[in-house]
Amino acid sequence: MDNLQALKVQVCFATPDVVSVTEIFVSPGIRLLEAVTQSQIGLQHPDINFAMCKFGIFGKLKSPDALLRDGDRVEIYRALVADPMEARRRRARKQGR
Repeated sequence: MDNLQALKVQVCFATPDVVSVTEIFVSPGIRLLEAVTQSQIGLQHPDINFAMCKFGIFGKLKSPDALLRDGDRVEIYRALVADPMEARRRRARKQGR
């Protein structure tokens, strides 16, 4: 692929212990999930179940078939372990509120 025509995108995934950022060059017209696959981030994190994940670009939820633009940062979101509202309630109770 000619890098003059290629788009440069980042694919990011984070666990509580590790943040992985992979920069790749992709063809114009590529869709989000295709870029995730091309990044091979699944080799670094074999526990990722892409069918269960949500995706975003710069913090905004996007569908797996969203078209990418040059410079986009694709984010792979893990499922929440705990409900954020319930976690806040527990912290507040601990602090005596």
